[in-house]
Amino acid sequence: MADLFSREPKAPLAEQMRPRTLDDVVGQQHLIGPGKPLRIAFEAGEPHSMILWGPPGVGKTTLARLMADLFDCAFIAISAVFAGVKDIRAAMDQAQQTLDTTGRQTLLFVDEIHRFNKSQQDALLPFVESGLVVFVGATTENPGFEVNRALLSRAQVHVLKAIEDDDLRLLARRALAREQVPIELDAGALNWLVTQSDGDARRLLNQLEIVLQSFDTGVVDEHQLASVLSQSGRAFDKGGDNFYDQISALHKSVRGSDPDAALYWLARMLDGGADARYLARRIIRMAWEDIGLADPRAIQIAHDAADAFDRLGSPEGELALGQAVIYLSVAAKSNAGYKAYNQARAFVAQDRSREVPNHLRNAPTKLAKDLGHSQGYRYAHDEPDGFAAGQRYLPDDMPAPDWYQPVNRGLEINISQKLRQLRELDEQARMRDSDAEG
Repeated sequence: MADLFSREPKAPLAEQMRPRTLDDVVGQQHLIGPGKPLRIAFEAGEPHSMILWGPPGVGKTTLARLMADLFDCAFIAISAVFAGVKDIRAAMDQAQQTLDTTGRQTLLFVDEIHRFNKSQQDALLPFVESGLVVFVGATTENPGFEVNRALLSRAQVHVLKAIEDDDLRLLARRALAREQVPIELDAGALNWLVTQSDGDARRLLNQLEIVLQSFDTGVVDEHQLASVLSQSGRAFDKGGDNFYDQISALHKSVRGSDPDAALYWLARMLDGGADARYLARRIIRMAWEDIGLADPRAIQIAHDAADAFDRLGSPEGELALGQAVIYLSVAAKSNAGYKAYNQARAFVAQDRSREVPNHLRNAPTKLAKDLGHSQGYRYAHDEPDGFAAGQRYLPDDMPAPDWYQPVNRGLEINISQKLRQLRELDEQARMRDSDAEG
């Protein structure tokens, strides 16, 4: 019995399958294939500091370990989730000791580097600059936002991609062959496993390890696989790049009038656990920004969908959001109102404060009236067609900016015609006033 408890624990399958050479790595051929950046760097024999940016389970730690082995560097790994400045200094002391005693440089691998604050990142700078360590950071977040500029300027950023399905199948077959077990996955089971792994090699190997523990022999089909493995959520981060990339894809699909693509991205985000109320707010924003007055019904439908979700909740209320993005996708598009508002805001932000013309001023008191407030104002409802032709509403010294330019789509076709008619009436009135004064 003592022997049983003294045995070394078996390493997880994902760790056992960690590549020992660059050629063992699956995926990332855009970086490690012949003539590609990391392959060139590795073959040149000159280590350089880098940041590896990509989703979980795509080989960031593996590449760092391979780099350390290839360049005969000591390897120190710290996690930015748990480490602080004290841990960074301890790692640097260890790196200095290694250099002094063996002459070997140290590769410092910082997992989730985006979790370090500015002072923690700054603590790394002098050691990276001096060459005491080769710094390799790993992150799932955009380093342009999460890593400070000083550290970013000293490290090459390499973008890793989710592992392709074919590469995941190859990895699964390698693992089965390595384990030398009398089981195999049929085509349906292998495809199910790959789909559930969602581009994450570590997730695939962890799930495959459960399969190996659950079956002793024979061919495992999709139904048997599903009986021992739970459905895995898609790759999604409710506050990170993946989140904002997908909401961007949804918005651009609506703007691009592709209802199927819009439904796909909406479903992806809901499936990944996105807050449906956040999506409802974004759908309302899309209606105002990209459809506007070309089809005001889109704005109402977007608001109604948000209200419906509030009343029904999930999953019933999600149908309303789905139909809203369909309508917004097929609606006539106009950003004329959006552009006009932004131009007005920009103008006001840089302009001086202009006086309100007297005829537009409020006149609630005798003094205000004596000062000429409201004098010359014409009540539009008393004018022909409800329009006071020739009346100006801008400050006296401000030329007409023409910010709002309706597009030739949807209701804005009629709005454009209406504005053209009103401007013609204005011009006629001003010509009459000019002739009268002459």
